[in-house]
Amino acid sequence: MIEAGQRPRIRAVSTRSEYALVAFLRSFDWILLAAAAGLVGYGLWVVSGITRFDVPGAENYYVVRQAAAAAMGTVGLVIVALVPLELWRRYWKLVYGATLGLVFVVFVGAETIRGSKRWIDLGVIQFQPSELGKVLFALAGFVVGRVGPRTRWRTIFSVIGLGAAPILLVFMQPDLGTALVYGAALFAVLFFVGVRWRQLAVLLVAAVLAITSVLWLLPSAGVQVLKPYQAARLTLDPGADPSGITYNLSQSITAVGSGGITGRGVIGASQTRLDYLPEHATDFAFASLAEQRGFVGCAILLLLYLLVVWRGLRVVTGASDLYGVVVAGALVVAFLFQVFVNVGMTMGVAPVTGIPLPFVTVGGSSMVSNLVLIGVLQSIHARGDLGRARP
Repeated sequence: MIEAGQRPRIRAVSTRSEYALVAFLRSFDWILLAAAAGLVGYGLWVVSGITRFDVPGAENYYVVRQAAAAAMGTVGLVIVALVPLELWRRYWKLVYGATLGLVFVVFVGAETIRGSKRWIDLGVIQFQPSELGKVLFALAGFVVGRVGPRTRWRTIFSVIGLGAAPILLVFMQPDLGTALVYGAALFAVLFFVGVRWRQLAVLLVAAVLAITSVLWLLPSAGVQVLKPYQAARLTLDPGADPSGITYNLSQSITAVGSGGITGRGVIGASQTRLDYLPEHATDFAFASLAEQRGFVGCAILLLLYLLVVWRGLRVVTGASDLYGVVVAGALVVAFLFQVFVNVGMTMGVAPVTGIPLPFVTVGGSSMVSNLVLIGVLQSIHARGDLGRARP
């Protein structure tokens, strides 16, 4: 009698668990997931072309490493998507502390490469903590519940202070490009949480004045904030010093322009194949793509990016609470900012800041962090759908 009374309850619990799992999977944004998968696949194809001659005797060297990073990132995507969003909000202080820890650890354990400390050597791979820190920075959610449409400036400044700490640490590595991405995410947080337009305008003007001071006013007074090479890379005139400071920029513009409509192919792309274009697998991967595959190849990549941004904005509008709105909004803006600046700098319309091109630039840290970003968006979307489905 006891066993007969217990069995139905066990089956009922099991049925409810299975139903919950199925409902959760159905609530995924499968278009967003398909777009991310398309970017991973397309990115690997791009890397196979632009790095084919980089390692003699090992044409697939970078493709294999990039594919391994994609596999690791996929695992991270699944794990993050399954983590309840409430955990991130409840323990935001720990997440914020982890963000600070990640961007600070490079000062202790990183080797200086090309004048900066960004990468931790783990033996098998080199890990760039600030890349994963972009996602944690948004997940910290330290602004939620602190600011709103009627927020006083004192509260806004306290929030900016919290956000500025990791930005300053990244800037001191020095890594100007990643610091700008963090700054874009912080501005997005303030926007999506509901700060008034007037206050946002004042903050934007203050940011422009600060940038102007760093680039011109302070240097004219003898105070150098940026490293000499950083200041030199900010010029947008490719003819300023084509054999020196602006060599990379001028070669990049040449590569983009020579691609035409359909590109010159892997063999015919001399700028990439003969290594006239430096950093063609990292900073200037888009320029190499433009040379090899032309306008058509670039358009496919940009359309995939647009699809991710569109679905990301749908996640923002469908989030179940303010925390989800803020986190999703910060991630989407940070993602879009990276694409805009990287593509722009290859054509001379944005400064050369070393921001990676998502899913294309060779680098495991960038690949993993972008897939984890997709996982967070999936988590917010799924729980938003489930919340609306509840009676």
